[in-house]
Amino acid sequence: MSVETSYLSGTSDSPLIHRSVGGVLVDAAARWPDRTALVVRHQGVRIGYRELLERADRLARGFLALGLTPGERVGIWSPNNLEWILTQFATARAGLVLVNINPAYRTAELAYVLRKVGCRALLFAPRFKGSDYAAMLDELFADAPPARDGVLDHARFPELRRLICLGSEAAPRFLSFDRLAEIAESVPAQVLEDLAADIDPDDPINIQFTSGTTGAPKGATLTHFNIVNNGYFVGRGIRLGEQDRLCVPVPLYHCFGMVMGVLAAVTHGAALVFPSEAFDPLDVLHAVAEERCTALYGVPTMFIAELDHPRFREFDLRSLRTGIMAGATCPITVMRRVIDEMHLREITICYGMTETSPVSFQSRIGDPLEQLVSTVGRIHPHLQAKVIDADGRVVRRGETGELLTRGYSVMRGYWDDPEHTAEAVDEAGWMHTGDLATIDAEGYCTIVGRVKDMIIRGGENVYPREIEEFLHHHPKVLDVAVVGVPDPKYGEAVCAVVRLREGVDGDAEEIVAYCRGRIAHYKVPRYVRFVDQFPMTVTGKVQKYLIREQMESILSARDGRDPC
Repeated sequence: MSVETSYLSGTSDSPLIHRSVGGVLVDAAARWPDRTALVVRHQGVRIGYRELLERADRLARGFLALGLTPGERVGIWSPNNLEWILTQFATARAGLVLVNINPAYRTAELAYVLRKVGCRALLFAPRFKGSDYAAMLDELFADAPPARDGVLDHARFPELRRLICLGSEAAPRFLSFDRLAEIAESVPAQVLEDLAADIDPDDPINIQFTSGTTGAPKGATLTHFNIVNNGYFVGRGIRLGEQDRLCVPVPLYHCFGMVMGVLAAVTHGAALVFPSEAFDPLDVLHAVAEERCTALYGVPTMFIAELDHPRFREFDLRSLRTGIMAGATCPITVMRRVIDEMHLREITICYGMTETSPVSFQSRIGDPLEQLVSTVGRIHPHLQAKVIDADGRVVRRGETGELLTRGYSVMRGYWDDPEHTAEAVDEAGWMHTGDLATIDAEGYCTIVGRVKDMIIRGGENVYPREIEEFLHHHPKVLDVAVVGVPDPKYGEAVCAVVRLREGVDGDAEEIVAYCRGRIAHYKVPRYVRFVDQFPMTVTGKVQKYLIREQMESILSARDGRDPC
């Protein structure tokens, strides 16, 4: 009798789409010309698909008027707004490669990105929250020769030629975004159409820098084919259609916003609703209620913030049907409230990574609650997955190993970084996710933790996720992150970093006592530390490498003898 291995292959009755990002907008404008495509509430914008295409094409012609040519990189450094989405489609129509830049980046990080990919132009918001982008650029290019209309000539940035400030007003050294529409008139529409017709869906369209959970950002290079299809199948997974209105409070610079949000909606004719330039729970509640949204996206912390907002009960959210929760595990108590109190009875869970465009696994509408909170669903259409051991052999179902995925969604590679690309994608095209996982008999995947996060204590493999799940049941624990720290006797020791619920006190011995006799002795935390918050990426992932560094520093200062 053969033993079933942890290998999956996703099937579908729908073929892959051989279309460019710009091409799917053209298709949408033809099919649903007057249907609402985009609502940007904080800018008072409400436009249909035909107008969205017209405005994107005008911007694309503006890029061509600046002398930009297919294949050149254009960066955007901005929170969510109309201009971001127009730039997404304009670069696609003109054959340019869009470079997503984290709005939280400061000058050093910005400089690294601009030089790494050789951006030819940079679009930026004047300011956002505590960041004055214009002032940071003035600082970065202070030693550049005087210039006007965004023309730059700087020795340290030899490829960067244009600085474009979003909006109608700009300092003399920057070109205003609105001016692009004016200079676009110098480029005939047919020139753009001819250029767009030559775009190959396998051409690169987007560079996204990894969010930094490992501390080393790399530019994942994605093609039209990658993200068009992933957006389409994500939308299909939540049964998105032309009657739906999708609320997107997640950032556009990340795949969650620009692929799972924008491209899922456009490939299915749904309306996109952006509540604000950055996440605010009250703005989301207003948007869902007033726009009668049927779908809502977010990471668990966003849903928690919405549910716990003091004005939550004021809003009628009964229009909601579906949505996506991704980025982190959702506690079962939170998921119950999302389904019961927010009416998201068809919400799904997604799992993936930037390098895979991003989604590889998604739960299905109708999956039981236990599956929603304990697994990441089943393999996506047209993709493959397997779980391997340290020797590269596929393990049996239910056994733990590293999760690998393969198929249309795997990135072209990290920009100008063949060494890291070869480490991530092997010769057979398998993407090594770095996640530890199991696949059960029904094909559901459970993420156990990160390969690099696994703790080896005295020869025993300890999976932090297992201890975290256990400690979530402690009545005083709001959240917990478990990491390994150096130990002279066992090699590594277990350290639990805990966030307590509001208004309660706790001590380390209480947490340790809760574990003793209920989990294996080698899993019981040796160290416990209490914090108010974890270092997080903007997509809701705990940056464990930073926690580990902090704990190692604390233990080193205390010579490793005392509990944290």
